[in-house]
Amino acid sequence: MNKPPATPVRATVHTIDDRSARIERVFNAPRAKVWRAHTDAALVAQWWGRGNPLTVEKFEPVKGGHWRFVEHSDHGNHGFEGRYREVTPETLISYTFEWDGMPGHVIVETVNFEEIDGGARTRLVIDASFHTAEDCAGMLSSGMEEGMNQSYAALDAVLEAMR
Repeated sequence: MNKPPATPVRATVHTIDDRSARIERVFNAPRAKVWRAHTDAALVAQWWGRGNPLTVEKFEPVKGGHWRFVEHSDHGNHGFEGRYREVTPETLISYTFEWDGMPGHVIVETVNFEEIDGGARTRLVIDASFHTAEDCAGMLSSGMEEGMNQSYAALDAVLEAMR
């Protein structure tokens, strides 16, 4: 089987309205591998923190389950956590997302895993809903897109190593 053509390695971020955004990214790996990289704590720890060391303190990827990660960088330690709202294997994960630096500013993210190219590649589509328009604007201007692309570059390496 021929290898699918290379895809751009940048996630695209688009605002849907003043309180929501959509992020899309294609990975050169089958959906089962992309799913596993999102639901296996050891794999998540290799890519989620933009390549920085990541401590996975809690990881329960089931409905109602809790997750908590601490990223260790040159700029200090940053904690993130939330609860899983829905988990449909290899199809969808929905969860809350909160940064310790801004408690109470909760984002709801829904991640869809779509097979493309006959299952050879996977499109991730993330819909992020913010509590306020100010939270959305602040997150989008905070460097979120660049950080996400750094994490996804690390995820590309994890997926390649899984082959």
